[in-house]
Amino acid sequence: MKMENIEDLYELSPMQQGMLFHSLAAPESGVYVEYVSCTVQGKLNIPAFQRAWQQVMERHPVWRTSFYWEGFDKPLQVVNQYVSLPWQQFDWRALPPVEQQEQLEAFLHAERKRGFELSEAPLMRLVLIQMGEDIYEFIWSHHHLLLDGWSLSLVLKEVFAFYEAFSQGQDLQLKRSRPYRDYIAWLQEQDLAEAEAFWRQALSGLNAPTPLSVDRALGSLPSEVESYDEQQIQLSVEATASLQSLARGHQLTVSTLVQGAWAILLSRYSGQEDVVFGATVSGRPADLAGIESMVGLFINTLPIRVQASPEAFLLDWLKQLQAQQIELRQYEYSSLVQVQGWSDVPRGLPLFESIVVFENYPVNASLGSPEGRLEFRNVRGVERTNYPLTLVALPGAQLSLQLSYDCRSFDAAAITRMLRHLQTLLEGIVANPRQRLKNLPLLTQQERQQLLVDWNDTQTEYPCDKCIHQLFEAQVQKTPDVVAVVFEDHQLTYHELNTKANQLAHHLRSLGVSPDELVGICVDRSLEMVVGLLGILKAGGAYVPLDPGYPSERLAFMLEDTQVSVLLTQQSLVEKLPSHQARVVCLDSNWETLAQQSQENPKSEVMPDHLAYVMYTSGSTGIPKGVSVIHRGVVRLVKQTNYASFSTEEVFLQLAPISFDASTFEIWGSLLNGARLVVMPPHTPSLQELGRALEQYQVTTLWLTAGLFHVMVDEQIQNLKGVRQLLAGGDVLSVGHVKRVLQEIKGLTLINGYGPTENTTFTCCYPITEPSLVGNSVPIGRPIANTQVYLLDDRLQPVPVGVPGELYIGGDGLARGYLNRPDLNSERF
Repeated sequence: MKMENIEDLYELSPMQQGMLFHSLAAPESGVYVEYVSCTVQGKLNIPAFQRAWQQVMERHPVWRTSFYWEGFDKPLQVVNQYVSLPWQQFDWRALPPVEQQEQLEAFLHAERKRGFELSEAPLMRLVLIQMGEDIYEFIWSHHHLLLDGWSLSLVLKEVFAFYEAFSQGQDLQLKRSRPYRDYIAWLQEQDLAEAEAFWRQALSGLNAPTPLSVDRALGSLPSEVESYDEQQIQLSVEATASLQSLARGHQLTVSTLVQGAWAILLSRYSGQEDVVFGATVSGRPADLAGIESMVGLFINTLPIRVQASPEAFLLDWLKQLQAQQIELRQYEYSSLVQVQGWSDVPRGLPLFESIVVFENYPVNASLGSPEGRLEFRNVRGVERTNYPLTLVALPGAQLSLQLSYDCRSFDAAAITRMLRHLQTLLEGIVANPRQRLKNLPLLTQQERQQLLVDWNDTQTEYPCDKCIHQLFEAQVQKTPDVVAVVFEDHQLTYHELNTKANQLAHHLRSLGVSPDELVGICVDRSLEMVVGLLGILKAGGAYVPLDPGYPSERLAFMLEDTQVSVLLTQQSLVEKLPSHQARVVCLDSNWETLAQQSQENPKSEVMPDHLAYVMYTSGSTGIPKGVSVIHRGVVRLVKQTNYASFSTEEVFLQLAPISFDASTFEIWGSLLNGARLVVMPPHTPSLQELGRALEQYQVTTLWLTAGLFHVMVDEQIQNLKGVRQLLAGGDVLSVGHVKRVLQEIKGLTLINGYGPTENTTFTCCYPITEPSLVGNSVPIGRPIANTQVYLLDDRLQPVPVGVPGELYIGGDGLARGYLNRPDLNSERF
């Protein structure tokens, strides 16, 4: 700081303080560095143009201002008496047009990153590049600390007024505007106590910013370094005119309409009715004389808190929003740092993560000489805030909406969708301003078609008219002598298994088992278990798996809830069962009696909509619920489906308890497709035992819980080398473990399977074959064949891609309902 060159010094405005903080925090990010570039065509008088800029710089103290903070209690801005005009001039006429454009883009990119030394005035640069005989590129860079958009327009008008005068050999005397220090003095006179009371009431109860979490597209990874980009759309002339007409007709501003649309978008994206975003206000107080012609940074960014109740009527709500804006103007001098301190949002969290800027200063209109001797084209303006998302609305014959975004938080596809949604909301406001907020459309027709129809077009041909046991019987006809099931040193062919199941089925028929009749089965993993399940289905009944390891109280509840008339078990488990009224059939000790029954397939009256089993959920929400699954749901899971291979060459390991719906995939995926089913012993195997079984029986298809999968990869990964398809689920899969298993086990397909019991085991699946295909998370994938999936908001409307919603499932896998729970069925099914 050269003392002899100091003209004035004073404190910073609240907005300047914030910008200085963020500029110093990320000096190489380009935050708050702005530039305007354009193509100038015509006979440009370069000396007059340069002199005009020098004259304007001398007129306004902000152009001679630098900033100091080290060694001071508060940052100060220092106005210098004189600074040199930062002018650069290049001649690129000798370069081919293509090379000119390449160099220009490279130059603009470098200019964006270049930044300013804030303690050295002037904080602006002017560059003129001659591209042709009468064609120039002009780039004006400056730091936002100096001036706002309205001031930028004032400066440009003065520049071209001086340019016209100097071009004609004349001088021009313009009235000097009030200096920026007068505005700083006005700020220091304001009553902060009144502002504090207003903001405390306005932000009462707000304790966090409105979340803007939008999932990235698969394979789209966030940038590791700070980088920003922008996208822009324009409304049609007709849509813009309609917005303007609606605003005039109801004493609203277009700015209010844009803010209203943004508030609704935030509400729909976040799922919250109480939303908050930042808005840039002009900050020019009406009671400060001459404010309209002052040059400097007057704008301020303040929180706009909006209650976006879905039931509110749109027009009344917009008027209320505008009234809120008018009230806020009385306190728009408030420092955002102070406002945050008056709120309940904890320190370290921002009040908001997005801001809305409505630029009511037409930069394009400020460019050009009054005589029209110069033509200005390709006008581009770039600025960067410190917020993850900045919406800039530019009025005109076509309303322009520009989103600047942090690439670490959003990908390009999400921003493209966001702009389309904003456009759809604005067009919906015009179409019917008297509707309720909840009825405003967000998605485009193309998106609705994609989300509701195209992505759920999973219909495939499969034997939907057959039941589980019928398909098994058909398989027996094809491969009677092929081994169907193996348990330790014992095995059954398809014919032998069918024969035993038939004998059991005829016995159950004699006990009164008929379609939809519930039959309990409480057995350890064994050959008898498989015979029991199949026999119940052949008899026409539906099995209720009762895990022998369950507490007695849980088993008692299930027996009471289902009122099973018959219970299949093993002699060793009879005394462990709680008191019940069912007839007991022991599949081991009673087998001599059962073996007297017919070996022929029973005639079946069962239809695909009849029950196949009732499986109880864990009861984590209270009382366990029995999910009633039909035959068609199971058939849709394992026949002519698309998420896994079910060929006769597969060897399935049966590891899951039959009370857990993964067993549905293991048992029926194998037996209805001619594959081999290997049943593990009833105790929980060690990792070594599991590994030996995989190797001994040459298992090719394996289902593991996420937790067991992670442990296997950590400790027994080589035992997976023979597995061709590994399905895992029940929890989030670790990216590191997924990558490792795919790297080390060649030829393996890993399938992340997701689905509730209510939709018959699997709803969505995501197959991965290469570690390079793994992103920063493992998705649940797309719906399997004959299954539909919808992500809906609390109004049961589809949410945009990447936006959180509640999962709704439909299709042929959907269970009939919860047993004896009509209250839940009316809500869930």
